Order: sequence, then structure tokens, then C-alpha cells
Amino acid sequence: MKDFQLGEFEEIVLLTVAILFGDAYGVTLKAEIESRLNRKVSIGALQSALRRMEEKGYLNSEFGEATAMRGGKRKRFFTVTDLGKKALAVSRDTRNQLWDAIPDVAFKIV
Repeated sequence: MKDFQLGEFEEIVLLTVAILFGDAYGVTLKAEIESRLNRKVSIGALQSALRRMEEKGYLNSEFGEATAMRGGKRKRFFTVTDLGKKALAVSRDTRNQLWDAIPDVAFKIV
């Protein structure tokens, strides 16, 4: 389903937002992705992906309370929308169909 195509990084970000349910904001998302995948993530690339997926309707965001510890800045928390869940399901199903189509002989060690 072309309507729900996700790039690899978008899929990783959406999955990580779901993993961090209730605590998904820039810093925690970056740390979680880097920790789980042993992969460096630039905050700029992450913010671009979050903004793009929010525009597509895959994510919602809302601001938390301002805190003195953050100099009065508020965190923007993200959640996966129903459309985002659908995009992830399509992505998972597509990958599973591809894996299931691989003949056993393709991975046989010669």
C-alpha cells in the first residue's frame, strides 16, 4: 500500500514513540534509538522525521508543562495515531510477506 510507505528511519521513530508511550519526546527518543540500535541519531534528522510524520497524520504531539529545570521550556510529547498504527501494520505485513516468500534453499549454506 503506497499510501502507507515508511522509510526505515520513519519506521524506527514510530516504533520508538510507541515503545516510550507517555514519555516520547526528542531527548528520550534519541537516547532510546541509539541504545536499542547502537546507531547515532542527529537531533535534526529526528526532529525532521517527527515533523514530517506529524504532517502525514502518523503522530500527534502536545506540549508538557514548563519546568524550571529546562529554563521554562516545555517538552513536546509524541503519540502514534490510528493512522500511524495502520502504517506500521502495513510495513510489518509487507516485510513478513517478503520473508515468507524466500525459498528455504536461498539461505542454505553450500
